[in-house]
This record gives sequence, structure tokens and C-alpha cells, in this order.
Amino acid sequence: MVLGTGGTIASRGQGPEGAVAADGAASLAASLSGRHTVTTRDILTTGSYRLDLGNLRTIAEAASAAVAQEDVDGVVVTHGTDTMEETAFLLDLVHAGSKPVVFTGAQQPADSATPDGPQNLAEAVEAAAEKQLHGTGVLISFAGTVRTARGARKAHTTAASPFAGGTEVAHLAGNDVVVAARPDRCPPLPLPGAAFDAARVEIITAYPGATPNLLRHAAADGAQAVVLAGTGIGNAGPGFAEAVADLTGAGVHVILASRTPWGPVIPTYGNGGGKDLVRAGAVTARTLNPFQSRILAALLLALDPSPETFPERFSAYA
Repeated sequence: MVLGTGGTIASRGQGPEGAVAADGAASLAASLSGRHTVTTRDILTTGSYRLDLGNLRTIAEAASAAVAQEDVDGVVVTHGTDTMEETAFLLDLVHAGSKPVVFTGAQQPADSATPDGPQNLAEAVEAAAEKQLHGTGVLISFAGTVRTARGARKAHTTAASPFAGGTEVAHLAGNDVVVAARPDRCPPLPLPGAAFDAARVEIITAYPGATPNLLRHAAADGAQAVVLAGTGIGNAGPGFAEAVADLTGAGVHVILASRTPWGPVIPTYGNGGGKDLVRAGAVTARTLNPFQSRILAALLLALDPSPETFPERFSAYA
């Protein structure tokens, strides 16, 4: 089953107004060769830069319902690339079945001279139909490479293959899916309810000369948790450790991630660095980037807002 949500793959030019998502899933699937029986359903038709947490939950519910159908062997979600890494990771956290759920999209609009959406969709369908990919969770298929949603991120704004990171589980060679790895997965979490839509998790970035004022403002404005995208292996400048202690003391969770694209958070430095931030109550994101850390935090808060268990639950899934 192909679930359409919009994005560049479904977009067409509107003159000076810019490209806008317009095509439904059935229109996208019309380009497929007929090697597999494909059904379609439209969930949304919008650019992924416009999505909120409620929209992500709607997509997760639709994918879970599709996977539960006995006559469905796999699910493809067409989605904008801007925030695909967030939606796909949410689905991976709650995906309870063995059937593959494969995200794909496009870098060129549907009416461009060289649209890449049809090829990406055809490859994603092949991946979703591949029995060897059962049990690998939620995947992102783009330009011949299939990778896990966990750890993936959009790494280039315009390249034909814009995603990097995660675990590369397969590659496409024509219609053949060549499986390369089988990732370990965490036990699935429950689908969240409406509390997920209203979860307040902000992201604050550390940089030379940054002050903790925004951290404190986020808490004062009602944030339940804040992801601190620290420098390097997880550091921040003067005043941040004291602010983290104030926030965690008031019941606001702080997740220490890194603004660096790849590598783990390893609290090492004192003098206000990662060691002090963790001593002040921050929980590390380990290898999760700030944006996927935010999704995990929002999901955990929606499922159980208890502050006492949050650090342990976050660490179990980071």
C-alpha cells in the first residue's frame, strides 16, 4: 500500500507562487510498472515543512493500520524530504509488525524536466515487497539506497541522494533488492494519543558566545523538555550547567545532544562542559541527532509524563 502525504514528489509548479504539493497517491502510483499489486490512500497532501506533531501522529496511525491489513505485504509512505527523518523515526519507534514500512520522496517536483520521484517510488515498492527486509523496521529508500530511519538525516539540500546516516540495509540493482545488513531494533512503543500533538519539546543550539537565556525562556514558556544541541561531544558555554540544574530541578527535562552531524555524545569535559551538564541533570542523546531526540522525548512525554522515569526511558531508546 502506498500512503501519500505530499512533499516534492507530489508537487507541481505554480508559477511565481512556487511549487505546491498537489498530486495524490494514485497519481504517483500510475507510473509503476505493475510488477506488484499496489493500492493507494491519501493521508495528507502538503509540504513536510508544514507538518506538526499531530500530522506525524496521523501518518503513524495510517501506517500502523495499513500494516495490520492481512492483504498488505509492505507499506510505502511518500513524504517531503525536509522532515522525513522525524516522521520516519516516530514510525520506527512505534512499528510493532515485521512488515517493512518504507519512506521515499523526491528532490525534483513531479512536473520538472527530470523528475526523480517515479524511480524512487518504484524502488521503495520493491523494498517494501522484499521478504528479506521483514523485521528491519521503518526504512528510507532514496536513489538506490535503503537505510534505517533511526540515525538518518537529510545531509544535502539539493543532491539526488540527500540522506546519510543510519544503517544502510540494502541497495537496489534494477528490480533486485540486495540486502546488506539487518539492524537491531528496540521493542516497539505504543502509538501515542492526542497528548503527543501538544507535547512541547524545544531545541536550543550552543555556539560561541551563546547564553542560557533561551533555555530558561523555553522553560518559562511551557516547554516540557529541551534538547540542547551542544558543541562537539556534548558541551555548552558558561552558565548552561547552572541553567540545566534549574530546569531539571523544576521538572523540565534536558536532553544533551550534539550539533555535530555524526558521532555519540560522550560527557568528558568539566568547567561547564558535558560532565557538568550531566551532573546538572541532563540526559544524553547518545547517537541520536537533536531532531530525532525531540521526537523520542515528545513520544515518551505523551505516553507517560512522569518526570521520575523519563531519563531511564529516554536512555533505553536513544
